Amino acid sequence: MSENKKRQDPRPMSKETHKARGHGPMGGMRSEEKAKDFKGTWIKLIEYSKKYRPLLLMGLIFASGGAILSLAGPSMLSNITDKIIEGMMGEIDLAAITTIGITLSIIYGISLLLNYSQRFIFATAAQRISKQMRKDLSKKINRLPLNYFDRNSFGDVLSRATNDVDRIGQTLNQSLSTLANSITLLVGAVIMMLITNLVMTVAAIVSAIMGFILMMVIIKKTQKYFKVQQKSLGEINGLVEESYSGHNIVKAYNAGYGLKKEFNEINEELFKSAWKSQFFSGIMMPLMTFIGNLGYVAVCVTGAVLVINGDITIGVIVAFMVYVRLFTQPLAQIAQAATSLQSTAAAGERVFEFLNEEELPEEIENTKEIKKATGKVEFEDVKFGYVEGQAVIKDFSVKVNSGDKIAIVGPTGAGKTTLVNLIMRFYEIDGGVIKIDDTPIHDIKRENLHDQFSMVLQDSWLFEGTVRENIRFNNDKITDEEMVNACKTLGIHHFIMTLSKGYDTVLDGHANISQGQRQLITIARAMVENAPILILDEATSSVDTRTEELIQIAMDKLSEGRTAFIIAHRLSTIRNADMILVINEGDIIEKGSHDELMEQDGFYADLYNSQFEEV
Repeated sequence: MSENKKRQDPRPMSKETHKARGHGPMGGMRSEEKAKDFKGTWIKLIEYSKKYRPLLLMGLIFASGGAILSLAGPSMLSNITDKIIEGMMGEIDLAAITTIGITLSIIYGISLLLNYSQRFIFATAAQRISKQMRKDLSKKINRLPLNYFDRNSFGDVLSRATNDVDRIGQTLNQSLSTLANSITLLVGAVIMMLITNLVMTVAAIVSAIMGFILMMVIIKKTQKYFKVQQKSLGEINGLVEESYSGHNIVKAYNAGYGLKKEFNEINEELFKSAWKSQFFSGIMMPLMTFIGNLGYVAVCVTGAVLVINGDITIGVIVAFMVYVRLFTQPLAQIAQAATSLQSTAAAGERVFEFLNEEELPEEIENTKEIKKATGKVEFEDVKFGYVEGQAVIKDFSVKVNSGDKIAIVGPTGAGKTTLVNLIMRFYEIDGGVIKIDDTPIHDIKRENLHDQFSMVLQDSWLFEGTVRENIRFNNDKITDEEMVNACKTLGIHHFIMTLSKGYDTVLDGHANISQGQRQLITIARAMVENAPILILDEATSSVDTRTEELIQIAMDKLSEGRTAFIIAHRLSTIRNADMILVINEGDIIEKGSHDELMEQDGFYADLYNSQFEEV
């Protein structure tokens, strides 16, 4: 197993581990910190969306305009009612009623058009912002150092790019327009009620004050639960992704019970936070409905007394009944929007936290470029540790000539794969220098540096695409002839042609190919790349002995004229290496050819002989 795999704990962090790393109980943060997080996240989101502010502002104006026009309706309905009642005493003025009705229809029609337009605008802006956010997350992933993914599960990263971004998009699409419309209706309804009748306005508003107070208390209490809900959702995605991607290992080690227990712990935490957040936010709507009904009762009783006293007409009561609905309905909508805003703040915090992660160092000053390296590599006093104060590589020095085949051997954890990661600049060294063609690699652009390498890892990686696309991976300049010749050299051309569509067969869950065959395809990918430096990290570990012999012949041909770094546990595969580096605890303890090291009868000889001892 490579050091990369060894460093990654295949089991997600337990509940206790999360708490130890600062993910304490959901009530651990103080309320003022919660408020700060909510406000700060929304400020960041508004700043992030500055490109679309004109579009969002237009949507807000349209939403407010539609609400304002809706406020004209009750007054006209009052006039129609009064004219009908007046007509009951004599002749009904149908012309006046028709004029008012047509005017009201036009107003409602314009209001409908404005509301449709603002929905279209918000949907467009929300999807564009979500699209941009996903693009930024994708770019960020490519700029993050590998040690970030050593510390965080892939499932959690995936959750930030999918669940959290979707949550933000939904809120921008729905809640902002609802909030603008509701606030305008609320303020407008109060103004119109005050203009219409002060006494009935007081009766309606007093009943709503209790709803406001309760709503603010609930909002203050629920924000922490939304944060824990989003965090737990990311954790459970990470656990499921890791468990199912390694389900064979889980089965083989009977780890199902332990993983199930851990899943249940995270799922229970997700259930508690989701239940509390949804319950407390869910009671807002019934609460606002109750307050609205209470307002209807207050208006009816107060209005009846005023009508009896001759202070108002029945039309005023009709108008007020509509105004009360326009007053209480926004309260419920604001409560619902507030719930969505809290959930979005929690999701936004996770997204911006990821976007603010420390990236790989900038390379603005790294202007040196190697068109095609000769393959000369030099390590000078290289020091490196994944964790500060815990060195994995200590004062490592070696010179590799162009075209040499260098084998790196040693016990597990000695630093073999780490050396490969360092020469590729997947990690930055803590001290010393690594040179390619006498040029320090930190002076070379990473993309240009990576162009000098072909790599085959222990774990074969194929994406869902055709065999042709997998072999030509990111290099369209490779011709069909070059691809076929590489596959023939490896002895897999016949196997590929037996597939349903040959080189155009899609490698997905339905393609029945073995692990060894998958590895051979990745080796073919490295062959056609034709880079000057070759890295083979346990490349033959997944194939049988006969196939391994064929691959060794092919690798000998592949490495001709190229510098090759070969990490191997099967020492029989590296006997023809120009130089064998024996590494232990980050240092070279022996180096030389196979025969020279066997004559020394040291660490390498013991390691080699141990693989052929009879059991």
